[in-house]
Amino acid sequence: MQNRVAEAIRLYRKGTQLRPSWADGWWYLGSLFYDQDRFSEAAPVFRHLLANPLYRGSAHAFLGLCEYETGRYEDALAQFRAWAGAGWVGPSELRDVGYYHFALLLTRDGEFIESLSLLTWMAQRRGDDPEIAEAMGLASLRMRYLPENYPPEFRERIWLAGKAALYAQQKPQQYERADEYAERIETRYADQPEVHAFRATLYGFEKKPADAEREYREELKISRAHLSSLIALVGFDLDKGDVAEAGVFARQAVAAAPNSAEAHLRLGRVFFANGDMAAAVKELETAKELAPENPGVRSHLAMAYGKMGRTQNAKAESAAYLRLKKRAEATTPAVIPPGETREKAH
Repeated sequence: MQNRVAEAIRLYRKGTQLRPSWADGWWYLGSLFYDQDRFSEAAPVFRHLLANPLYRGSAHAFLGLCEYETGRYEDALAQFRAWAGAGWVGPSELRDVGYYHFALLLTRDGEFIESLSLLTWMAQRRGDDPEIAEAMGLASLRMRYLPENYPPEFRERIWLAGKAALYAQQKPQQYERADEYAERIETRYADQPEVHAFRATLYGFEKKPADAEREYREELKISRAHLSSLIALVGFDLDKGDVAEAGVFARQAVAAAPNSAEAHLRLGRVFFANGDMAAAVKELETAKELAPENPGVRSHLAMAYGKMGRTQNAKAESAAYLRLKKRAEATTPAVIPPGETREKAH
């Protein structure tokens, strides 16, 4: 069998040299290299196919996998993003392995929410999968590692968080089992960062706001500048009408992450609640500069402009909000795969 594969590689290599435009030949050559784990040889073949519209989408995915296996993680992430932009083209086997490695690289890059969106979709399809659970644990605890290189002392913590996250996202959700694992991680690692914030997130899924708020406050005792906890607590305080404390948390959030649109949005909402429209607009305009495609930012900016009597600005922002909201409802989010009805590439 091995001799037959070697002969096939020789023939396809010779054929593509004689006729560089032979797209099928390049595809089969790359596939043979990939199946033999010869990733460094497969990568330039799939890169060659990026110029071919028929194979481009799947070539991005295979090239991303090759770059991952050879440790070229930034290049791999770029290829997976291009694959997503091309509509996730490819057979189911390619999609499964591609989604998984894409999610791992998103976690490594600090894009934890995007990673969890992708992994959640996979968990709902594949059930209690240990690889998916491990990947969800890394993303849930905001650990920028790949499964093959995180410190062994983190293993149990990652596993517990991953199992809790996986059960919370099953269809239907298995919150009782999720809580079992969440309680174990909180009992054993209560003094470690991200554990209480993770527990708070689960309480949010379970519609238990008081418990979520308590856990976010516990997280701040460990990580005083924990951004997602600060942002969440601003929301809780605004809902309760505690604008003074909301302002404290919002200012801490902006100080911790000056380039966070969400932090500026929350501070803008605090100023709005206090009736300081000029300050609110300043913060909301900053949020808009950082995240012009965020519907919530545009909505709150429209309200602030309206309060100031800037009617034309308010109308423009309201129109932008409606446009962005409609687009969000009509299109697939950036990294969440569609159903299994997409085009299947060769």
